[in-house]
Amino acid sequence: MSDRPNLYLLRAADIAARSQTFSHPWNPRSELTGYQLARATGLQRTGVSLARMAPGKESFVYHAHWNEEEWIYILSGRGVARIDDVEYEVGAGDFMAFPTPGVAHHLRNPFDEELVYLMGGENRALDVADFPDLGKRMFKHSKGVEIFDLKDAQPFGPLPDE
Repeated sequence: MSDRPNLYLLRAADIAARSQTFSHPWNPRSELTGYQLARATGLQRTGVSLARMAPGKESFVYHAHWNEEEWIYILSGRGVARIDDVEYEVGAGDFMAFPTPGVAHHLRNPFDEELVYLMGGENRALDVADFPDLGKRMFKHSKGVEIFDLKDAQPFGPLPDE
């Protein structure tokens, strides 16, 4: 057996040492500590991350993807998942999947112990995500990301006669 470094293998000690804290800029309660496992091992079309959420913290922002499927698997602790505007208590061994077009979802930890989970999904070149509580729509494309207010959306088609 070899102990030499391998791009395809992450050791638990390396994951712990490389973990970072990050948050979503639109949610002041958003705070996760973890590591992007898939990215670190060279995966480009799928994402898998280990996340730790302290008591009183939240994941990102309530959102739904149009093109990228996502999933969450709880390893330890408890949380509250908001899925399609219904709240569910979740705990170790629970799995949540968000096929596309997805329903809005979000995870928070109102309990006294750390919530630990794996999260993942597709990493497509093009995606659209809606943020229902914020009235925003995000377009991800090869040149970057653009954000629009949903209230400004216009249907496409012939202009009505004036």
